[in-house]
Amino acid sequence: MPSTHNTGIRRIGVLTSGGDAPGMNAAIRAVVRAAAFHGIEVEGIFQGYTGLIAGDFKRLNERSVARILGRGGTILKSSRCRDFMEPEGRTRAMEQLRRHGVDALITIGGDGTFTGAHKLSEEHGLPVMGIPGSIDNDIFGTDHTIGFDTATNTVVDAVDKIRDTATSHNRLFFVEVMGRSSGFIALKAGIAAGAIAIILPEDEMSVDELIETLKASEESGKSSSIVIVAEGTRGGGAYALARQVTEKYSEYETRVSVLGHLQRGGAPSCYDRVIASRMGVSAVEGLIQGRKDCMIGIINDRETYTPLEDAISRDHLPNRDELRIARILSI
Repeated sequence: MPSTHNTGIRRIGVLTSGGDAPGMNAAIRAVVRAAAFHGIEVEGIFQGYTGLIAGDFKRLNERSVARILGRGGTILKSSRCRDFMEPEGRTRAMEQLRRHGVDALITIGGDGTFTGAHKLSEEHGLPVMGIPGSIDNDIFGTDHTIGFDTATNTVVDAVDKIRDTATSHNRLFFVEVMGRSSGFIALKAGIAAGAIAIILPEDEMSVDELIETLKASEESGKSSSIVIVAEGTRGGGAYALARQVTEKYSEYETRVSVLGHLQRGGAPSCYDRVIASRMGVSAVEGLIQGRKDCMIGIINDRETYTPLEDAISRDHLPNRDELRIARILSI
């Protein structure tokens, strides 16, 4: 039955901001349908904070979000908005929310999205709830962000195909994956794809250490290898690392593959659809219960609420034991 403790919220706004992630549409769908279940209207805000400032709103209902559960990207579109970084921009945004009768806001995105949402809540007292949507999985307060599982599966599928070529030609492939400041994709995909080495921003292997690993691999009979490199490594990414290795160790024919934005695309996995649905419903119900300025996450398979300030400022780090396991299994 619909909730009876609604704290006066009659209309919720929902937007997506920053980089898109598979599963964002599933989260939008869950927000709209959970709100309808509880007798609350929803305004979809297009183009992220840019659309919020411009008043690009459209009323959404249960039928508006039909057949989007399995679609990649975001039907609300996304953008990065410099104006929203300034107090004047956030004031204009708040004026639009008042004009459209919006009592609370749900933002789906990552650190940048949550920083803006936190400031809007802090400056204007608006109840705000964040839903973590980021393929990098770099947000504190949840075990997994929406989109991470799909992106990792996309990487593993691509690396499996690259391995076929590497094996056929006795080549060393450096595969660069997304992760400017986070090695989650590199680590998970590296283990799943059997990489000989995984280079993370949080725990970088030196060029000399990598060469020793390659030498030991060759001595054990390996004729081809895959090295997974997160794009945010200090050395400059896969191309720079491949060049440094080739200068010191020329036993392998070396190739580089940068997977780029294909990691963002595609239909969300079952796991991403489920956590997006859970988070969308819990975001609406958290607002109904009077929560504000926080993010919904899932930790140990339970929904949790984390202050946005903590989600923004605290680090979510890869499991170091998984890195140890990856090194053991690479022999």
